Amino acid sequence: MKPAQSLLGAGEGLLDRLLCVFGAVVFSQAPEFMQQYLQRLGGHLDEARRQLQQFQETAAQSGLSLDRFIAQTSTNADTAVAKLGAVMSGAVARVDTLESAQSALQHASLFSRPFVFLRHVDSSIANSTWSIFKPAVPTTAEGLVYALCGMLVFIAIYHLGVKYPIVHFQARRVRPAWKKV
Repeated sequence: MKPAQSLLGAGEGLLDRLLCVFGAVVFSQAPEFMQQYLQRLGGHLDEARRQLQQFQETAAQSGLSLDRFIAQTSTNADTAVAKLGAVMSGAVARVDTLESAQSALQHASLFSRPFVFLRHVDSSIANSTWSIFKPAVPTTAEGLVYALCGMLVFIAIYHLGVKYPIVHFQARRVRPAWKKV
């Protein structure tokens, strides 16, 4: 019985190590993904600002503020022109949303960044980031912290969600009938 227990113990030790490595690798990619997401977010923000600048220049050439230009365009009798007012309003809102998200992510602390990211994530930007995501080896303190968190999470899931229930079940099954209460 001892050799079998020794072999199982070695297998469990190997499983613990593999889970630690897997958790570290998976979690350490979060800062890299957020960094690549921020780059794409910045590109979207630059393009939205460029579009908004064109609307502002057109408004200025007409002697109007952007807000007044949007209001006049939106109430135009020609439905095609009126729809342009909604496009301009959307451009203003898009710039505000992207600026807010970028600022929040750039100023978030190490521990709040994942939650800030989830609160401000733009799903289309996240999907396009994921489609070209390139994993990287983390060399920052943030990458190390995420790797350690990943190790702890995967070990905790294994020990609390798999190992403990099995050991607990086996202990109840093996207990002599006279000890069962």
